[in-house]
Amino acid sequence: MRILFNILLILLVLTCQAQNHPQLKKQGTAVQLTVKGKPFLVLGGELGNSSASSLPYMKDIWATVKQMHLNTVLTPVYWELLEPAEGKFDFTLVDSIIYQARRHDLHLVLLWFGAWKNSMSCYAPAWVKKDQQRFPRAQKQDGSGLEILSAFSHNNLTADAKAFRILMKHVHEIDAAYSTVIMVQVENEIGMLTEAREHTAAADAAFNDQVPAALLDHLNKHKEEIVPELKQHWGANGYLTKGTWEQVFGKGLATDELFQAWYYTTYTNTVAREGKAEYPLPMFVNTALNYKNVKPGEYPSAGPLPHLMDIWQAAAPAIDILSPDFYNPYFKHYNDLYTRRNNPLFIPEIRFEPSDGAKAFYAIGHYNGIGFSPFSIESTDKPAEEPVAKSYEVLRQLTPVILAYQGTGKIDGALLDTTNTKQDIPAGKYVLSVAHDGTLGWSGIPRAQWGEAGGIIIQTGEDEFIVAGTGIVITFATTDKTTPIAGILQADEGEYVNGEWAAGRRLNGDQTHQGRHIRIPMGTWGIQRVKLYRYK
Repeated sequence: MRILFNILLILLVLTCQAQNHPQLKKQGTAVQLTVKGKPFLVLGGELGNSSASSLPYMKDIWATVKQMHLNTVLTPVYWELLEPAEGKFDFTLVDSIIYQARRHDLHLVLLWFGAWKNSMSCYAPAWVKKDQQRFPRAQKQDGSGLEILSAFSHNNLTADAKAFRILMKHVHEIDAAYSTVIMVQVENEIGMLTEAREHTAAADAAFNDQVPAALLDHLNKHKEEIVPELKQHWGANGYLTKGTWEQVFGKGLATDELFQAWYYTTYTNTVAREGKAEYPLPMFVNTALNYKNVKPGEYPSAGPLPHLMDIWQAAAPAIDILSPDFYNPYFKHYNDLYTRRNNPLFIPEIRFEPSDGAKAFYAIGHYNGIGFSPFSIESTDKPAEEPVAKSYEVLRQLTPVILAYQGTGKIDGALLDTTNTKQDIPAGKYVLSVAHDGTLGWSGIPRAQWGEAGGIIIQTGEDEFIVAGTGIVITFATTDKTTPIAGILQADEGEYVNGEWAAGRRLNGDQTHQGRHIRIPMGTWGIQRVKLYRYK
């Protein structure tokens, strides 16, 4: 009986772990990450690509990220160090980082640097790199090889997927009870350089073959919903539902990219599927963004780019999120593109710069973002003074409120700079005009030095709002014609302590310009609770 009892107990524990592993769940119009059964907001930072390869180097990083109010660290796992000899796995680095993160009350997102990292295969093990016959490279049109493993090789895929599956099995064994690891990135910035597609014999044969029926069935089924860039390209040749790649999509680099994207996607889906078979954590892929008027191959072609979203969604059901990496100034533009096709927004990588603090507010508030993560987060000498650290301090306080209101239509964000100085946000019977603090002209700071400002606005009642951010000024108008003037009944600054509001000063005087506006000046970060009223 005791043996039977122990077996039942083990099965119960395993069942509970399976039900409580981190996962994505819908709340209203939003998708949220849940950890240990509760919604979780990723206030993250990604380590520099080489940082996690050395335990002594990592020693001082934990204190740095804690000062920045992170709750999650995004860290690479390197195939070459995990499997230095074929079939021989070394989990020393992985285990140490998981245990150290747990000790510092931090979560982890693992980044699988497998076959590809920033297009190249620089983190493939030496036994893969040195055996080109068994593990073939991608080739250019002239037949020369690239430092890129071919996506058309069964051996490449099998070796990569096996290593990833063993990694996920190990993470499940040591961490399922703790949920230190909450998400996983599969590969890193997949994309072809310096041509739009591979030209190995296997790739050329597939290119001259029929377009896979699974892709054409998906496009036909979702014809009115697919992203317009892809629909226009397909439609230019008459929306054919059978034929070779050039017959269906026409000749040119755009078709080469579509073709390569399908095979990158099917490869990546297999890797993710193998990993999820061992531990079904949420998995995503990240993107090196393309630029306008730049041709495929000049940017990393065929990755999970916005104009290829349908290809990735059709061929990679094991991938939960397509994510943008930001190293350009077009933050709103690309976030708008990446929130199409029911794709949740998670930003795993963005250039570490002063504007990140304002952008974090906007991504989480306006797009119901799952999380935000500047790159090389440890590369600062003054962690507590970084703008993103100050924003994260505010966001940490507000996290329970943000998560409660995401997907309800009662939360939004603002992002302002010297060009876009004002944004209107409708909220019930009110319209909130959010302007850059510099527009008041009181600071004496030259316009060119304003920097970006941003905030989150949450409507908690018909006349009540939480306002948080930096460098913003808010005025109010009403759509109620019977009482057409909106006034500020009261404004309180304060903070959330253990989820409870602790009010500070009442700001009905100079700080609100005698009831004219709500203001959080440039260079300060704060939270205010505001009550409005309407009068004639």
